Amino acid sequence: MRAIPPGAKGSFALVVAPEHLASRFKDAILPPVLATPIMVLVMENAALNAIRDFLEPGESALGTVVDVRHLAATPVGQRVTAEAEVTHVEGRRIVFAVTARDEVEEIGRGTHERTVIDLRRLTQRLDAKAGRQRRD
Repeated sequence: MRAIPPGAKGSFALVVAPEHLASRFKDAILPPVLATPIMVLVMENAALNAIRDFLEPGESALGTVVDVRHLAATPVGQRVTAEAEVTHVEGRRIVFAVTARDEVEEIGRGTHERTVIDLRRLTQRLDAKAGRQRRD
């Protein structure tokens, strides 16, 4: 992993489709607004985009902590854009400030952490775990 500087920024955008609504994604009793897990997905993708250019071949970065508030509802058809900024790096752990906006207002804000991982090692661990599950 190359050094990731505090202040590195990334963004990600998504147009809210029917499958992104809480009433479809989670439960029909909910209103037809952007589901919180989809807002988090947009924020996580922004964070990954902030550090993508610093990852070496064979590396990735998995989300490990999400601490966000969903502040406002967003209807279908609106474009949601998330921004992420690296605020702290400690070894392989990266902390981000994240925000999300729809076309009218800020809809979410918080922090997110990712850990840089070696994909080969992860694959080996997952293979071993899958093998243990099959035997049980």
